[in-house]
Amino acid sequence: MIDLRSDTVTRPTEAMIEAMARAEVGDDQFGEDPSVNRLQERVAALLGKEAALWVPTGTMANQVALRTLTRPGDDVVVAAGAHVVWSETGAGAANAGVQFTELGGDAGHFDGDTFAAAVKPAGHVILPPTTVVSIENTHNRSGGRIAPLTAMEHVCRVARDLGVRSYLDGARLWNAAVATGHTTAELAESFDLVWVAFSKGLGAPGGSMLAGGREIITRAHRHRRMLGGAMRQIGSFAAAAEHALDQHVDGLATDHANAAMMAEILTSTEEVPIDVSTVETNMVLFTPPAGGPTSAQVVELAAGQGVAALAFGPAIRLVTHRDVTTTECREAAELLVGVISESQGTRR
Repeated sequence: MIDLRSDTVTRPTEAMIEAMARAEVGDDQFGEDPSVNRLQERVAALLGKEAALWVPTGTMANQVALRTLTRPGDDVVVAAGAHVVWSETGAGAANAGVQFTELGGDAGHFDGDTFAAAVKPAGHVILPPTTVVSIENTHNRSGGRIAPLTAMEHVCRVARDLGVRSYLDGARLWNAAVATGHTTAELAESFDLVWVAFSKGLGAPGGSMLAGGREIITRAHRHRRMLGGAMRQIGSFAAAAEHALDQHVDGLATDHANAAMMAEILTSTEEVPIDVSTVETNMVLFTPPAGGPTSAQVVELAAGQGVAALAFGPAIRLVTHRDVTTTECREAAELLVGVISESQGTRR
């Protein structure tokens, strides 16, 4: 099976497993795991922040961030289709008691003027106060689109002027950095708090990291504990992340090239119009032609021929990663063209 459902399906390499087995460990709740401490210092530096905090998952990172930066009843501004709204089973409402205002179109970002117009003031007798603005980079539901650096800086500048905290959901920030040539510190600089993942394109088995000012990270410690994310001897996860940072970041460029190649192949059939310029990182998002099989049906047909994809509402999402080769990506795209063309009676 050529698995293109997500870059989370990647598995640790033998070298990563060896690094995990050799890791020094200690009790992280007491701040005594040397591997975690070293990773936190390294990632804080990579993101240009004072301190960092390891958390088990990206969803927990988002939830810790919301609890740290907001109070129940607050309003959080996000881009339309944000992961924290659509892919966390209502956790923002259940855990932090916040509501969300979604802005922008299908590109996954918005500008500072649009944000300013949506901000609800503090102290209003009716309106919930906007206390956080969150940007997801890259943006999952738009197909891995990159939030432009100038737009992010503008939003964060407006947020500071209005007394609103800024938060960067950087689940695939490594991809954005490789694609744009900006450093992760440059992409994170304007934000009060940011998180990054090690378990997606970098191929580690788990773990994410929040980074920000020391005061914010100190408060985040408490909320990580409340949500059950404080663990013990987790140095093996930190060692996997260190190995990934050392060995796997450059490989993201290959993932991006494979996604672009797949998009080009898919556009060879008239039934799949894809603007290839929107394939900016390691995702391809396309909608099957009207009148034919639904996205779920196309995914089912493809699975029967050895390609695993993900139905993303009416669209289909393909995600390239280090565990699929360029040859496999080409084969998968050609198979999908065949499935779609056959369903339309136009097989070439």
